[in-house]
Amino acid sequence: MAFNFARSFIPAFAAATALALAACGGNSGAADGRTEFEREGDFARGSVDAPVVFIEYGSTACGGCAAFHQGVYPTLNRYVEDGTVRLVFREMLTGSAELALAGFMLARCAGEERYFDVLDVLFEQQQAIFMAAQRGQARQQFQTIARSAGLSDQEFRACMSDESAVDAINESNQRAARDGINATPSFFINGERVEPNRAPDGSGVVYFAGNMPIEDEQGFVPAQFTGDTFARIIEYFRSRAEE
Repeated sequence: MAFNFARSFIPAFAAATALALAACGGNSGAADGRTEFEREGDFARGSVDAPVVFIEYGSTACGGCAAFHQGVYPTLNRYVEDGTVRLVFREMLTGSAELALAGFMLARCAGEERYFDVLDVLFEQQQAIFMAAQRGQARQQFQTIARSAGLSDQEFRACMSDESAVDAINESNQRAARDGINATPSFFINGERVEPNRAPDGSGVVYFAGNMPIEDEQGFVPAQFTGDTFARIIEYFRSRAEE
């Protein structure tokens, strides 16, 4: 992707590129306002009393994350709204580190209450951002998104030159690497890593929780980014939490 966004807009992007993980595709204890599975620096929404704490490691510049967002977030949102799920997001710089960093800085600028709203827009407009970057117009695309989030042009410029935000995002990315995360999106639910693996019967690729395949009355849960798939996973963890 050829563009000069970093040099013309915020030099700190260069540092982020060096820290980015190549792939695109820890529990610190409870504190006030957080569940036992969260830590300082996480972005979260939903009840702290929710029986299911869903942690996503993601990047606004990762195509797989956009596919997950499009296919699964409407279902996750319903579970958040009814109090079943606490949704936690951890920032990583996969895909284009420069674009991911810019996206997260913009989401942070909108404030915690609107952080996920801006993430929604960034994932929905991911291809438009990529195309704008190829034309050397990434800054203009992000500025348009900032305006839609209610930020003035002055606030946008101040936000995108905030070195403390750069440091925080870089730290989140490095901590994810220390957690053993090397691809996005990656998931932990109630402290257990949820990832795809070959089904025990060889029938296909299914989701595992730790070393065990996730299974319900319909059978093994296929490794797909669909609302139905993740509804089954959420119900699986809710039933375990209520036992």
